[in-house]
Amino acid sequence: MKPAEHVLPRPTLRRLSNHVIDLIAAGEVVERPAAALKELAENALDAGATRLEISLLNGGCDRIEVTDNGCGMTPDDLVMAVERHCTSKLADESLTRIVTLGFRGEALPSIGAIARLGLTSRQHDADTAWMLRLEGGLLTPPVPAPGAPGTRVVVEDLFFATPARRKFLKSARVEGGHAEAVMRRLALSAPHCAMRFTLDERLVFDFPAQTLVERVQAVLGESDSLITLDEERHGLRLTGFVCGPAATRATAASQFLVVNNRPVSDPLLRTAIRVAYRPVIEPGRHPVLALHLQLPHDRVDVNVHPAKTELRFADEADVRGLMIGAIQRALGHGAGEGGVRMRFAAPARQNIQYPVSAPVRPEPGFLSSHETLVGIGASFTGRGCNSPGLLRRSRQFYAGSPSGHPAGCRSAWVFPAGSPGCPDF
Repeated sequence: MKPAEHVLPRPTLRRLSNHVIDLIAAGEVVERPAAALKELAENALDAGATRLEISLLNGGCDRIEVTDNGCGMTPDDLVMAVERHCTSKLADESLTRIVTLGFRGEALPSIGAIARLGLTSRQHDADTAWMLRLEGGLLTPPVPAPGAPGTRVVVEDLFFATPARRKFLKSARVEGGHAEAVMRRLALSAPHCAMRFTLDERLVFDFPAQTLVERVQAVLGESDSLITLDEERHGLRLTGFVCGPAATRATAASQFLVVNNRPVSDPLLRTAIRVAYRPVIEPGRHPVLALHLQLPHDRVDVNVHPAKTELRFADEADVRGLMIGAIQRALGHGAGEGGVRMRFAAPARQNIQYPVSAPVRPEPGFLSSHETLVGIGASFTGRGCNSPGLLRRSRQFYAGSPSGHPAGCRSAWVFPAGSPGCPDF
């Protein structure tokens, strides 16, 4: 008789609620405070902001505040901004020519589902600002509020609606470090925008609107060792700055990559950098650089990663070849100015004159007495010679020691067979 088989119940399909959908999407978009900050700052740049002020408390876990001077929003725009898949960044149904940093319309509703979100926005020609709140998915309609032209976003108690997620966050120092790295990448991709970043009431940086060279020097902390790079091939253009092998770091945190004005951390590009620098830096060290790759928008797909930091290129071989070749040529051309090779001036020809030394004469009393040099059974107690021996002077001896010590006169002494050797006086 066969044992009774265990029959599993038939699974039943059901439609998820909007709140659960928001929580699932938030897990993909908002991984940590730095991810939420990245989405908010990108929204500000897409709105045409020329100045950003960012303030974080407790690494962003307790509070994230982003203030910009962008175009602002109307009350109706505020309501649509916190609805899922509502965006102003796609002009049509195509995803092949994305020119903005954001495009999915998921950031604000995802943040509002797991935190306390406050939006205050005002258009430049409006008389007043409007404020909207979204806490744990619960929406409070917009109301008039004081505010300067632009938008101010405040995120408090991140992951308060999902306590299990909050327990997986790192310390405030680690989370603050990730947030600072995100803002430095954005600052490098938008040098025209002034940025001020404060972490736990401590000013981390305050960049005014700058040229690309000035922003690169401010972000990288390098000025003398920068090598300019500018090459183009098959519709791809690579510009930026690299540092020679004299300026390296223990980590890859000082490598900034921008593709079509979008900060990225793509494995293909990082691999090309390692290959290009492999002959000139030792293993375990990482170069310092800031590169901007420009290519037609239809030759790159940015919709392949939740955080939009990885890309898919239509011509990976062309991108890889351009990166490796351009970096190596820049290192070769800028060897003298990038710290790769030092240049030494040829010394001037000089005639060196040596002083004529006077002949060395023996000191008084040095090897002057025949009776003191010839003896039978004389005892010598010096280093290396403790036994008595027979010593006699040769017919010719060398007296060139200026100190009178016979250490340099080994050829002047004759020892009988079986003698222990020259005494060390």
